[in-house]
Amino acid sequence: MLPEPSFPANPADFVGRAREIESFKAALRQSLVTKRMPSFAVLGNWGIGKSSLLFKLADCCRQIDPAILPVHLSISQDIADYLRFAESLCDKLADALASSGSLTARLRTEARNWKFKQFKAGPITAEREIPGRFLTSGSALLRHRLAEAWHHFVCPAQLAGAVFFLDDLQNLSLASGDTALIIRDQFQAFASEAMNFSVCFSAKPDYFSGVHTFAEPAVRFYSKLVLAPFTFDEAFEYSKAAFGAEANVQALALWLYEKTLGHPYFLAFICRELLARGDDSPSKLWPEISAQLEREKFQSDLAQLSEKDIALLRTLAVTEQDEFSPTPFAKQFQHEYFGRLTDRGLLIRAGRGRYKLYHQLFREFLRQTQ
Repeated sequence: MLPEPSFPANPADFVGRAREIESFKAALRQSLVTKRMPSFAVLGNWGIGKSSLLFKLADCCRQIDPAILPVHLSISQDIADYLRFAESLCDKLADALASSGSLTARLRTEARNWKFKQFKAGPITAEREIPGRFLTSGSALLRHRLAEAWHHFVCPAQLAGAVFFLDDLQNLSLASGDTALIIRDQFQAFASEAMNFSVCFSAKPDYFSGVHTFAEPAVRFYSKLVLAPFTFDEAFEYSKAAFGAEANVQALALWLYEKTLGHPYFLAFICRELLARGDDSPSKLWPEISAQLEREKFQSDLAQLSEKDIALLRTLAVTEQDEFSPTPFAKQFQHEYFGRLTDRGLLIRAGRGRYKLYHQLFREFLRQTQ
């Protein structure tokens, strides 16, 4: 395995998250009996491996028999409303159908045509361009198109259903209400109509923080997989995958874990640099690797900030506490600074009214560059 910190892990090379993967696989197995696949929310901070896990779970969908079709959509901030979201989702579904080995060549061709204009299945012809007065909302469009796909592609291909993997759902901010609740209402309706469609989305760990209680339907609907940094055992497994199972991997894994605290991005970054630099000891190579990390990551973190934002980060870095309340800093920095830096992923919420810098390596960088 070649570590690639800037890209999601290849499912074949995926390491760790055994508990989360088994939870998802158990839901897949149960859905073959119940004909209803639960929806999942993968929650975690930046760099913790949410996208990698989504690709791994999508691969799990292909491995069961009968397969469940995985459909992947990365949510960008230019998706401004639910109608645009629904159109993007339908296009990704058409692409997934057109490339699925479960469909016959004829159905794959029809799926490609369905994306652009129309499809024909037996005596039925369905027009791609439906009159605008009928599909005036994203909900109507999604319901119509997914029903088409279910009856004319999914069922004939003997697929067990489809899971829509939505990466970075927090980028979809709908003026009409809570995004997770809107999606929940839509996909719960599919289940009641015996169409096995479900959602697995990734988002920041505080995605549901605006919901008053975890008894709310938007929260209860999703099985939550909250990602923490790797344990030492997972870091050791990652080290073996990257360097091989030689006897010195135990000591190397311990050194890596002390540096990264199990954070997957930094683990992948440092492993990549160690492999690229040869056989010197990690401690001797660390100054070079640290400088590379500053250039590639930390300096770009600061480049997007105002001088006041940077001043707050440097102030937090030199304090003795690992966690901070905004109150002691209120005279110099308004509370909004903490919220803005949290949105950018440079601070993370450690609890109610408590924050911390997103990693100790970033804190060391801030201290050294005062």
